[in-house]
Amino acid sequence: MPGNIGRQAKTRKQMEEKNNPLFCDPVEGVCGIPGSATKTAVAVQSIEKPVKVVYFTDPICSSCWGIEPQLRKLKLEYGNDIEIDYRMGGLLPDWSYNSGGISKPSDVAHHWDEVSVYYDMPIDGDVWLEDPLSSSYPPSIAFKAAQMQDNEKAVLFLREMREMLFLQKKNIAKWEHIEAAARKVGLNTAQLRTDYDGNAKKMFGEDLNLAKSYGVRGFPTIFFLDNSGNKEIVYGSRPYAFYETSVLKLHPTSVKSEYSKDWETLFSKYPSLTAKEFSELSGTPRAESEKQLNDLVIKGSLKKLTTKNGSMWMTKND
Repeated sequence: MPGNIGRQAKTRKQMEEKNNPLFCDPVEGVCGIPGSATKTAVAVQSIEKPVKVVYFTDPICSSCWGIEPQLRKLKLEYGNDIEIDYRMGGLLPDWSYNSGGISKPSDVAHHWDEVSVYYDMPIDGDVWLEDPLSSSYPPSIAFKAAQMQDNEKAVLFLREMREMLFLQKKNIAKWEHIEAAARKVGLNTAQLRTDYDGNAKKMFGEDLNLAKSYGVRGFPTIFFLDNSGNKEIVYGSRPYAFYETSVLKLHPTSVKSEYSKDWETLFSKYPSLTAKEFSELSGTPRAESEKQLNDLVIKGSLKKLTTKNGSMWMTKND
């Protein structure tokens, strides 16, 4: 009987956690939305490239940070045939809920430390102890405002905010950090603020509605679409082959672009890389990739940001 009670309690706890938006199941590779639908009703819009990739994400989604290596590789190898449409999902509206093992910001800290180890991507959960976020809506709306200026810079902006959050422990719900990230990637910060207070909120609302219409139940969720209405879905964090296969199913004639895998070329394309990312992009074994990056720091070619749960390497001018 005690064993049954223990198992029931464990099952109940797992169910509660799955209904908690900030509990990101590393095995499934997803951060869930409580009570969301699972049925997908995808309306296909005109696609300029052979495959449209609709990526539902959130700036504070740790599982989304976990797939950065795969997405960066996909862009390098199939960027000529795919266009990626970034959509914000609204992972954390506020802290008005109370469910599972995460009911307050401090509960997220240990969970993020565990997720960091699982994905082999640096995440310092102490931000939830030192300067916790009240919501993921401000950085999400800021991203939509950035898209109004420049789509490419908006993607860089999202990456910069994530680096601030996951490695530098900065509360990216605060405008001072949003503004700093925008300035770094070359966005007009005055225009960003105007759009943030204006149409970006409406655009964010449209993203939330689109996620519902697509039946999105967690992040990351990625839809691969073609002009004929065919679709493939990759739900959660998955190995690179899942994303590549989805592209090839919809566009079998896609030719993988060859790219130089030396460190100079990779850092010219992506000025900041984790060891996992460098390993994925260069094809270097994981342990060897970290040694190579550290050697480049010693030689003065790169600089390194170290956290308690891993590091990131950057170009000197980044």
